[in-house]
This record gives sequence, C-alpha cells and structure tokens, in this order.
Amino acid sequence: MRALLRALVTLAVLVAGWQALVWATGLPRYLLPGPLAVADAMRRQAPLLWSHGLTTLSEILIGLVAGVALGGVSALLLARFRTARRWLMPLLLVSQAIPVFALAPLLVLWLGYGMASKIAMAVLVIYFPVTTALFDGLRRTDPGWLDLARTMGASPAAILWNIRLPAALPAFWSGVRVAAAVAPIGAVIGEWVGSSSGLGYLMLHANARMQIDLLFAAVLVLGLFAVTLYAAVDALARRALPWQPDTQPAEDTNP
Repeated sequence: MRALLRALVTLAVLVAGWQALVWATGLPRYLLPGPLAVADAMRRQAPLLWSHGLTTLSEILIGLVAGVALGGVSALLLARFRTARRWLMPLLLVSQAIPVFALAPLLVLWLGYGMASKIAMAVLVIYFPVTTALFDGLRRTDPGWLDLARTMGASPAAILWNIRLPAALPAFWSGVRVAAAVAPIGAVIGEWVGSSSGLGYLMLHANARMQIDLLFAAVLVLGLFAVTLYAAVDALARRALPWQPDTQPAEDTNP
C-alpha cells in the first residue's frame, strides 16, 4: 500500500508539474496540450485508441513470447556447445551493432505491412537482453556445485538442466524484465516505418494532422502497456523464484 501511495503521489506531482508548465509558458494547444486536454482526447477517442492499442499490444505480447523463447534457446546452445558459441556469438553481437531503425524498412519490405514485421522487430529488440542475461547466469554457476556433480558422475547435459539452469533463473528473469520494458519500442518502430494500424501508426497520423492531444493520449496508452507488462513479468518472476526473497539496504527499510 505504501508503494502504491508513493506511485500515486509521484504521478500526481508529475501531472501537476505538466499543467503548471502549460500555464506558465502559455504554449498553444497544438504544441503542448495540458493533461485535461489529453484526458478529454482519451475520452472522445477511446474506441480509436482501443482498436489501435489492441494491435500494438498483440504485437508486443507475441514478440515478447517469441523473443524470450528464442533468446532462451540461444543461451542454452551457447552454454552447452562450443561450436554454437563460435557461430552464434558473432550473430548476437551483429544483431546489436546494426541500429534497429536501419533494419525496420527491410523487415517491412520482406514481411509486409502487417503484424509479422512488427513482431520481428520486437523480437530483435528482445533477443539480446534475454540471451546475454541467461548465458551470463549459466556461466556463473557456483564452481563447488559443478565439481560435486562431476564427482558424482553427472553428465554435461544433466549438469546443465539440473544445476546450471536453475542457478541461472534469477539472471534469466532479470533479462525478461528488461525485455518487457523494451518490447514496445520494437513494435512502435515497426509501425512508424510502415503499417496500417497500431499506436505508432496513430501517432504519425495525429502528428501530421496537428492532433497533438491525441498523440499524447496514444503515448500514454503505450506507456500504460509498458508499465503493466513490466509489473506482470515482475510478479511472475517473484512466483517463479520463491527461494529468492527481495532484500534492500538497511537505510531503505524505513518509510
């Protein structure tokens, strides 16, 4: 309850500061609409925001599931096979060396203007943090556990599945949390480059028509998706890791 109260107070302060900035600068509504104008746009355009929001949310969720699955498999291959490290590691680095904006037009050209190109873009954004987080966790298993397993005659595959993978789950869920936060970026970038629906598509059209209040409303809906998705992943991670309770410094224990 205290955390929720703090979040609400922070939100109220931000909204009040936003409205104060609008009043102080006197900027016209087509440059910086106030929170009341944005709220009114959200009320008036609720069906439109809902329709485009569902498209973007579907792209985000499918991309997140596919990206986490692909990243998890890649990390397991990297940890298990030396040949995989030789071939996949350069690919992993190249995937981050090329800006996603440069790949978006190619994905739209190859996969079309539908959801496929946006899902692929989200997967590209998600793939790296999940793979690196899980691979790093797999490499940092306690050496004492590994020595004991080898002494007892465990095979490399058994060590991977029964010792290294469970020990790497905290790192894996950290990567999934990051993926949940950045997944909307990939979907929206794809929609900006070429699409016929989605919040990114709506933002471009609202900006071109000087409907800045609608553009702000679309941004807020996208932010709500990102925060909700992150909170859901965080809650799932807490359930998946019951043996790892949260800790905090002594100075932060007091309200």
